[in-house]
Amino acid sequence: MVARMRTPIACLGLMLCIGAAHAFDLGQILNAVGQQGQNPQQQEGQPASAADLIKSGIDMMSGVAGCSEPEEAAIGQQIAGNLLGAAPLVKDRGLQKYVNNVGRWVANQSERPDLEWHFGVIESNDINAFAAPGGYIFITRGLYRLLQNEAELAGVLGHEVGHVIQKHHLKILQQSRMVDFGGKLLSMKAGGSNSYVQGLIGSGAEIVSRSLDKSAEFEADRIAMVLTARAGYDAFALPEVLQQIGHVGGGDSSVALLFKTHPHPDERLARLDAAVDNRFDSLKGQTLADRFYRIK
Repeated sequence: MVARMRTPIACLGLMLCIGAAHAFDLGQILNAVGQQGQNPQQQEGQPASAADLIKSGIDMMSGVAGCSEPEEAAIGQQIAGNLLGAAPLVKDRGLQKYVNNVGRWVANQSERPDLEWHFGVIESNDINAFAAPGGYIFITRGLYRLLQNEAELAGVLGHEVGHVIQKHHLKILQQSRMVDFGGKLLSMKAGGSNSYVQGLIGSGAEIVSRSLDKSAEFEADRIAMVLTARAGYDAFALPEVLQQIGHVGGGDSSVALLFKTHPHPDERLARLDAAVDNRFDSLKGQTLADRFYRIK
C-alpha cells in the first residue's frame, strides 16, 4: 500500500545552451509571459478572436481524437519554445542527457512509445514539472534537487507522460479556445514555428499553468505508478516524492504555483492509496540511488 512510503518524497536537443544559468520564479514568469499578449495579431492592432483564428464552421463535437500527431507536436513545440524562452534549460549537458534517457525509457512503457519525446530540466527554484502536447516535458531545478534517486525521477516524469498520453492539455486547449482538431490545423508544419499556432495558443502560459481537472491529476498519478513499475523501478517512488512535497510548508514560495494548479499532495496520496491498495506490494523495483545524476 502507499502507506509503506518513507517519511523523508522535453529537452529540445538544439536548445541545450539557451539562456543564462540563473534561477527564476516560474510563477512570475508565467504571469509575465501571459500579460505580454495572448495573440501577436492583437499586439499589432489587428483584432483576432478565437473565432477569427479558427475561422468558421467549427465542429464542437470533433474532440481531441481528431488531432493528428504532427498537429499535436507543432502545438507542443510552440508551447515548449515559449517556456524555454523565459526559463531556459539548466546548462548541464550531462544532466539533460540523463533526464532524457530516463524519461524516454519510462515513456517507452506507455501506450505512445513512438512519440518524439523530449525532456529537460529548466532553471527555476520552484518545485514543479510541466507537460506540453506531443511529448515535451520539463522539470524544474527545484524539484530535481528534491529527488533522492532515479526511481523518483522516473515517477515524476511518468506523471507528466501520463498527461501527454491521455491528451489532458489538448482537451484544455480545445475547451478554452474551441479548437477543432478535425482539419483546421492541417496547414501546420510540425517542427517549425508557426504564426497560426502561436495565435492559437497565445503565450502558452495559460496551458502550462492552468489547473487541470482533479481527475486528470489523479489519473496521471496512477499512470505514473504503472509506468514506473513497468520500467523496473520502485512503483512507490512517486508517492514518496509527493510525501516530501507535502512536507514543504504551504507558505513556501517554491510550491505556491504547484499547490495552486494541483490537488494537495495529501489528497493525491489518499487517492493513490485507495486506487492501488496492495497491488504493487509484491513488486521489487529498483531505486538506483547510486546512478542518480547530481546537479553540479
